[in-house]
Parts: sequence; structure tokens; C-alpha cells
Amino acid sequence: MTIASTVYSLLDRTAVEYDFLTHPRSATSSQTAQSAHVTGEQVAKAVVLKDSYGYVLAVLPATFEVELEVVSKELHRRLEFATEDELETLFHDCERGAIPPLGAAYGLPTVVDDVLCEQPDIYFEAGDHERLVHVSETAFEKLVGDAEFFRFSSHR
Repeated sequence: MTIASTVYSLLDRTAVEYDFLTHPRSATSSQTAQSAHVTGEQVAKAVVLKDSYGYVLAVLPATFEVELEVVSKELHRRLEFATEDELETLFHDCERGAIPPLGAAYGLPTVVDDVLCEQPDIYFEAGDHERLVHVSETAFEKLVGDAEFFRFSSHR
């Protein structure tokens, strides 16, 4: 598989500077960071949360984990993790588990952990398990659109 068409369209529309970093196939975002030779704090992973109102995309560094109760409290919702089957439906043009952190492009409200934006360079899944998109922190903020930014994760 190549870059997801939704990701490519967003990159094209926003006209941000980006490049690709190819790496050996990996199964987790932490492994992706290792195989791509970048820090886990620079790799933006996407985690899909849900409740009776719908889905929320949470974006955080690869080496961090979501504090579900913090996100739920901040958004005034009772969120839980979405299932793999739900992810396949939401991210139809991506390989299973290779979710780009670009919720707006997929029609999902998005929250981004502040700690990610402390990085000058950010890398994220392009929709497959062998390619990362590399952008500046400024470009990343443009790509995530009207996402909410607050602290909701902790280092593993």
C-alpha cells in the first residue's frame, strides 16, 4: 500500500512542506520510531476514542499513553477505546493499525496532546506501516486544523 489518498489530498490542499521517511515494516508506533531512527516523542500516534455521541481522535507521542479519564473530563464525555473493526471503517484507505493523526480529514473531532507540539519535527503514519510523513511542528498544527490542544497523556 502507499500513502492513503485522504492524507495525500490534505497535504496537497494545505500546501505544507513535507517529505517521507521510509522504514522497515513495524507493528507499533514505538517500533516505528525505532526503525525510522527518530525519537518516540517525535512520532504522532493516533488513538480513536468513542462514546454514544461518536468518535474522537486523540493524538499523542508514540511513547506516551492516553489518560482516558483526563480526555473524558476535559471533553465532558464518557469515552472508551474504539475497536479495530471500527477503525477499519473510519480509516477505509489505510492499512489496519496505520492511522494518520489527521482527524479532520476523516471527519473526526481531534484532540492533540500539548507535549507533542514541543517537538520541532513531527512524523506520522501515512496510512501504511512502511512510510512516515515528516513535517514541522507549524505545518502539523495546520494539518490538524481546529483540533483542541491540552495535556492528556503520560510517558509509558
